[in-house]
Amino acid sequence: MATASIRIDQTLFEKASITAKAASRSIPKQIEHWAKIGEIMEDNPDLSYEFVKQAMMAKAEKDAGKLEPYEFG
Repeated sequence: MATASIRIDQTLFEKASITAKAASRSIPKQIEHWAKIGEIMEDNPDLSYEFVKQAMMAKAEKDAGKLEPYEFG
């Protein structure tokens, strides 16, 4: 993955630092996480944050091979 250096507001950096520590992420990964959520929310304005968060969790579980097939009936 390509990377780039960017300038961000000091206040945003400080908030990302605190949140990243609490979430066991690096600061760049925290900002990337927020950007991903923001992109999804802008593309799907009718979805709630909670729905988006759960959808991201479900995708991560699927990618990790932790889902079981659902059997109808």
